[in-house]
Amino acid sequence: MTNRTTSRVLAAATALLALSAAAGCSTGGATGADPQRVDVVAAFYPLQFLAERIGGDAVRVTNLAKPGAEPHDLELSPNQVGQVSDSELIVYLKGFQPAVDDAVAQGGGDRAFDVTDVQPLLAATAGGHNHEGEEGHGEEHDGAKDPHVWLDPTRLAGIGDQLAQRLGKADPDHAADYTARSAALRADLTSLDDEFTQGLRTCQRREIVTSHAAFGYLADRYHLEQVGITGLSPDVEPSPQRLAQVIEEAKEHDATTIFFETLVSPKVAETIAGHVNARTVVLDPIEGLAGGSGTDYLSVMRTNLQTLRTALSCS
Repeated sequence: MTNRTTSRVLAAATALLALSAAAGCSTGGATGADPQRVDVVAAFYPLQFLAERIGGDAVRVTNLAKPGAEPHDLELSPNQVGQVSDSELIVYLKGFQPAVDDAVAQGGGDRAFDVTDVQPLLAATAGGHNHEGEEGHGEEHDGAKDPHVWLDPTRLAGIGDQLAQRLGKADPDHAADYTARSAALRADLTSLDDEFTQGLRTCQRREIVTSHAAFGYLADRYHLEQVGITGLSPDVEPSPQRLAQVIEEAKEHDATTIFFETLVSPKVAETIAGHVNARTVVLDPIEGLAGGSGTDYLSVMRTNLQTLRTALSCS
């Protein structure tokens, strides 16, 4: 038995004793820990997807954002803060979820894997118009970065490669397995990228009007132009001036579709659509999955591709 495994056995035994004594009142993540697997905390769904695909049976992944919940506004319970402190690896994206940033700063130590350290982020206005200074777009100031990096499959593959290396350091006995699984994931993501490239190569329109500006990476990768009704935060209310501007842009580009999201109210998108005689359709930023959906990152991305092909009249 390795030293790492021995320490995990002792930690699990201690946690079980504490659980018996305190009637389940432990706030840490060690309760129920599996000494044979690496405890990984993922901040939200795309990072959970990466950790599970690359880690396989050698990891135990806990997603801090519950299914169906909007991850931007995540608030952590004391138990979740304990999970961050007790985990062996924390996979997060600094700047996306302030509560997670705070928990990592307080108890993450050198166990944190920050996506922004391994994949530079694009400017908030990449892939679309610059609305700097408009009311409702206050987050798009100079230097603001777009966190939705996972919507470019090639960038997500690069993050996966680095995560495999980090898992290998935490668990050297399975390092080769992590590398092999990251290579398999990269192959899947490369195929997905090829599908998007071919599927969006020839379209009558290239502008996508979205409820919030989450699709900058997708637009940048596949030569689309994003028109975000609001900025990076989905809960920001657009100003009347911004609504009027988007309506004019939608008319100018003969938009037939206004996109909204699964985890956010469609009301603003419906307002725009009503003014330009367009329909509303879901384009999923994959920040989280609806509970019991039976989907994953790859299947939702392929659904997004078909949605875009229809909306943009691609041949």
